[in-house]
Amino acid sequence: MSERRRDSRSWDWDNPQCRAQMDQIFFRRHDYIQNGTTEHKEFWNFFDRFQRFKTKKDMSGGSRKEDMEEGRDRKKTVDLGLPKEYDARYRINVSVCTKDTEERLEMGRSDQRHSHRHSSSGPGSQEVADCHLALLHFLDFSQRQSFGKLAKLRTEQKALPIFQYRDRIVELVRANPVVVVAGDTGCGKSTQVPQYLLSSGFSHIACTQPRRIACISLAKRVSFESLNQYGSKVGYQIRFEGTRTPSTKLLFLTEGLLLRQIQADGALEQYQVIYQPIPQEEQPSRSEKLDPRPYLRVLQGIDQRYPPEERGDLLLFLSGVAEISTILEACQAYATHTKRWIVLPLHSTLSLVQQDKVFDISPPGVRKCIISTNVAETSVTIDGVRFVVDSGKVKEMSFDPKAKMQRLQEFWISRASSEQRKGRAGRTGPGVCYRLYSESDYEAFAPYPVPEIHRVALDSLVLQMKSMSLGDPRSFLFIDPPPAASIQTAVTYLREQGALDARGDLTSIGSLLAQLPVDVVIGKMLVLGSVFNLVEPVLTVAAALSVQSPFLRSAQHNPDCATARQPLHSNQGDPFTLLNTFNAWVQVKGERGGASRKWCRRRGLEEQRLYEMVNLRRQFKELLRSHGLLEVLEERAPSGGERGQRRERLTERRKLHQLKREHDLAEGGRRKVLRLEEGQDGEGDSGSDTEQGATGRDGKDKEQTGGHNLDIQEVKFKLRHNVSELQEAASASQDLSSRQQALLKLLLCRGLYPQLALPDEHNANRKDSEQVFHTRNKQGVVIHPTSVFASDPEVLHVPEEGNREGPDKGESSKHQLLAFVTLLETNKPYVSNCVRVPALQALLLVANSLDSNADCTRLVVDGWLEVGLTGEGALKVLSTSLTLRADWERLLLAQLGQGTLGAGAGSRAKAGRGEGLGVPGLSRKDLEKLSEGLVRFLLYTEVSYSLRRLTGLQVQNLYVGPQAQSEFSEPHAPNPLFPGVEAQPDTIKGGLQVTKYFTYNCLTDSKDLYSECLRTFWSCPHCDLYSPVTPLERMSHEATCRPPEEQQDNQDKEGDDVKAASSSFSVSSLARVYHCDVCDKDLTLTSTEILKHKRQHMHSGR
Repeated sequence: MSERRRDSRSWDWDNPQCRAQMDQIFFRRHDYIQNGTTEHKEFWNFFDRFQRFKTKKDMSGGSRKEDMEEGRDRKKTVDLGLPKEYDARYRINVSVCTKDTEERLEMGRSDQRHSHRHSSSGPGSQEVADCHLALLHFLDFSQRQSFGKLAKLRTEQKALPIFQYRDRIVELVRANPVVVVAGDTGCGKSTQVPQYLLSSGFSHIACTQPRRIACISLAKRVSFESLNQYGSKVGYQIRFEGTRTPSTKLLFLTEGLLLRQIQADGALEQYQVIYQPIPQEEQPSRSEKLDPRPYLRVLQGIDQRYPPEERGDLLLFLSGVAEISTILEACQAYATHTKRWIVLPLHSTLSLVQQDKVFDISPPGVRKCIISTNVAETSVTIDGVRFVVDSGKVKEMSFDPKAKMQRLQEFWISRASSEQRKGRAGRTGPGVCYRLYSESDYEAFAPYPVPEIHRVALDSLVLQMKSMSLGDPRSFLFIDPPPAASIQTAVTYLREQGALDARGDLTSIGSLLAQLPVDVVIGKMLVLGSVFNLVEPVLTVAAALSVQSPFLRSAQHNPDCATARQPLHSNQGDPFTLLNTFNAWVQVKGERGGASRKWCRRRGLEEQRLYEMVNLRRQFKELLRSHGLLEVLEERAPSGGERGQRRERLTERRKLHQLKREHDLAEGGRRKVLRLEEGQDGEGDSGSDTEQGATGRDGKDKEQTGGHNLDIQEVKFKLRHNVSELQEAASASQDLSSRQQALLKLLLCRGLYPQLALPDEHNANRKDSEQVFHTRNKQGVVIHPTSVFASDPEVLHVPEEGNREGPDKGESSKHQLLAFVTLLETNKPYVSNCVRVPALQALLLVANSLDSNADCTRLVVDGWLEVGLTGEGALKVLSTSLTLRADWERLLLAQLGQGTLGAGAGSRAKAGRGEGLGVPGLSRKDLEKLSEGLVRFLLYTEVSYSLRRLTGLQVQNLYVGPQAQSEFSEPHAPNPLFPGVEAQPDTIKGGLQVTKYFTYNCLTDSKDLYSECLRTFWSCPHCDLYSPVTPLERMSHEATCRPPEEQQDNQDKEGDDVKAASSSFSVSSLARVYHCDVCDKDLTLTSTEILKHKRQHMHSGR
């Protein structure tokens, strides 16, 4: 029996080697799910959740299955033409028990009967049975999920406006040669009518589209909705490509291809029905767009007045990307007809390759027409521009301090900007400027643009002023003073972030953030990541959020790119998607080098942004080291194997330096000549998106690198970074456990706080594109279309089993919030770069203000969110969160006060005394204990609660105000929860201020603190106390009473403090326990030491 227990302990489901052994049993090449596939990865993710579910179920000792079944019976259903509910008989009939698996299970049963095992290594019968059970549940879960998606799809189809005319449309098509279907955008004309015809028996249907990309995307969409994605009933045919087969019944094709078929067959007898949806841009609403005719007249006038031999390019100034797209399409059509223009867009969302084209030379007899935002007004100078067209409009970013929101709005330019644009024409010769506005408009322009200090957030400016001791920013003599509201908003924001105290002075973390040359939010993330040993993923996320998104907007609606991107997406949020993207790119760089360019093109990624991320990541790491938050690598004498690797590295670097020098010499003064076809490509079809298009400047880079498929960016990348170390870091970040993910989300939430958004209570009944959220200062914001939540908002909904009817309606334990990086208003207010967090846990751990009523069943968070708690565990959750926050603050102060956890006992005690808490130094055991407590609180807290946003009227009557003194409100009274901090009555809200963020019994309520109804009998689970107590008395006891085994550990710790002082403080905060399979030992090493240890084994193996 003891041997079997020992073997069970040696099996670790989180160990990749143990999982690899299970892969050899269940996921072989001939099995239903094969190793390395998407389903294989999804299974192991499901397995982790399944194990946690079983653990939680065993801990709770009960099941809610009966309640769920009753709720399902009460739920109203809609007839979708599907079975009423899922049944296991609908599951794919596949066996996951092969002959050898059955033999293993039978052998295990025999071993159990004889009380021994045949082998001490490898998975035992219990492990095989557990994995087999989880695989069966996974297959059943997958089919349930598919069934749910199908039901949702049919519901959405029936909700479309065109559905009620389905039979009428089919009847009219049968009876008439021509039928016109008119409807608003989004009613289902393009996707649903072809399906109605297909399901009605028509077998030869042609559906035209104006562009190739529309044919492909619509064919895939209709195939999916008609359940033919793996068949051939639905296909597409475009120039040089098609999926048409003899069994195809519905064909999507371009209008040009249909016209060529008419030339061969005038009657088009091969089709029964030809369906031609009118594109949106050809509908009458086109008149609402920017009129392209004045711009086309300028092109025509240049062609008529100036001969082609006279060089001179045209620069058009427009306000934004949407306006550029409209004029670009019209100008490209004109250029295709005349063959005398190459039309190129220029704005910040283009890839760098597309932006660089504007600097290339047009061929003889052809001019460039560059359509740009105001980026070409001052930021970029383009040689050869002779003609300028000024629309007189610009889109500028402004800042709303009241809503803490940026706005991108269109304005008339200033007279100074108008002169600046005019100066772009003829910088190397005489030029012409066409102004598309009247002289009276020009005279009405402001003389100068609005200064930037009036249009941006002032957080970083105020922080720098505080660090330079320049006094109060509100009374500082600025040359051009910004609005007082902007300065006050910045001060308030820095207080909320913990960078300033109540008096407006810098705190410990504020002093550090002022020294870091990064945004306040990013700096706070870096500090928190260094505290909890999550440096590698936090470095990547911080770098990714500091640069422009690598996902190209032009590839957003490309179905091939969307499919290739899917494995990178994370339903945890955009920071995790960026983290997955960066980690995958680093692995590709290490394995295939220059092939990463092709990998990025397939996924619609701008690789230059990834290069910026990796460079910024390195800078962040050096900053943390320079400020003592990361250990400084110590140089030591290299071993024989390391010396050989160092020589190889030096040899490779010399070659790379030589390649870079050759490239710099060859690049000087050379400019690429554009091809006429490049100006005819769409904005999303850049020459850089194909192998042929990469030959220009990038192809030249390849030639200079000796044909080794390395471009110059690849050479610079290898010169700046150690690829193997990056791969090691990416691998560690890529294999985050669910516990590490939960802790990382909490750190991101605390860094982004108070930028939180609450989902609207009616979102479950809205379309995906109409999901609404509310921030503290702005209602009715939506998720940006580029966010992962825009395409999958269901993960933000409260699960159906969490909803209740009657008085408890709206209560759930699954409420979520969005922590976001940016709030930007264009045509709508958008939140972008969002991560979802559990609402109650996040608010209790990061909020600046928590106010409660007498029995702690009602909490108000920061004056705008109300949490209603129910159940016996509510008070325990609140008490646990307050204790965790106190430990977290002590740990953070210790980290900031001494640089690293191992700096020494003296500095740690000094850091503790510096804030008046008198706390001792925190050891590694304290850090692990806090991390474990936070993770358990995040993952295993099961308390039903309601969550809502308070209205303005409710906020006005929120607090009871100052009260008469009582036994707990004496000045300088001892704190019943935290003995090291004085508890005082709140002179504004009323009640008792227990900590700087928690005020007790200050909310207006029908109950009183000392009324007998609040005293209830309670038995402490750790001691023999059984008496009537108030909620505050109970939390006080829970904060001080500990289990007997924990008390014994504390006594042992106090006895060993003197003995361990010389050794425990020298352990680096980055070290962790690492098990070496070769040495078969548990070693305490840092990440760098682990990497060196692995390399020693690799060298000795050679």
